[in-house]
Amino acid sequence: MPGFESLSVGVVIWLICVIALAGAVQGALGLGFPIVATPLIAAVTDMRTAVIVVLLPCLASIATNIVKSGSLRPVLAEFWAMPIYMILGAAVGTRVFIAFPQFPYTLLLAGMIFFYLNLERLGRTDWPLLRTHRGFFGMVFGVLAGAAEGTANIAAPPLVIYYLALGVTPATLVQGLNICFFAGKTTQFATLATAGGVEVVQWLATLPLAVVSCVMSVFGIRIRNRIDAATYRTWLKRALFVMALLLLAQYAYLSTVA
Repeated sequence: MPGFESLSVGVVIWLICVIALAGAVQGALGLGFPIVATPLIAAVTDMRTAVIVVLLPCLASIATNIVKSGSLRPVLAEFWAMPIYMILGAAVGTRVFIAFPQFPYTLLLAGMIFFYLNLERLGRTDWPLLRTHRGFFGMVFGVLAGAAEGTANIAAPPLVIYYLALGVTPATLVQGLNICFFAGKTTQFATLATAGGVEVVQWLATLPLAVVSCVMSVFGIRIRNRIDAATYRTWLKRALFVMALLLLAQYAYLSTVA
């Protein structure tokens, strides 16, 4: 992918539309950019190109959410360790994935999501122990999120479950999620930029998409700011359900092509 000139006009239009959609979703929910954008772009290019195309627009969307979602200081004061736990979990998860690449990690993660949503349906997600020992459980869920990133390439579900269990405000939840996402994506960018064989011109080619991502993220954030906390919580649970279905679909697809 040396630049947009190597892609057809139709593919470029598709990339712009997908990035716009992913940015709006990230703005409205505070999550979802990679899981929306990566498969839709990979469907018309290839996985390596999709990862390169998505990375900087995703970082731009995450940064926009952080800047536009209220004060970051109280969130960092309380949840500063979560990105560290996530990085540690990602290191462990990546090693586990290398050692056991055929294990159905996506099924395990989807099962965890469905288990949580079923508990939610039964009204069993009031966990006083978690709120009392939020530091310890923050470590547990942070490491789980990193491990999920390292094995299934999606970190959001364990983090969402943790923050929802704490009962934090939507703004705090979004900030808590995005500081973790920012740490993970900057690490990924640094790795690809230094050891991934990705040329500078390839990153530069994605900057217009990063602008689209920022604009649509602001649009999504405005939507989120107009809804109440209960509605936002409902949207998040539905997003988790969709993620679980996508993970099942991904597993089924990979099983058929293996």
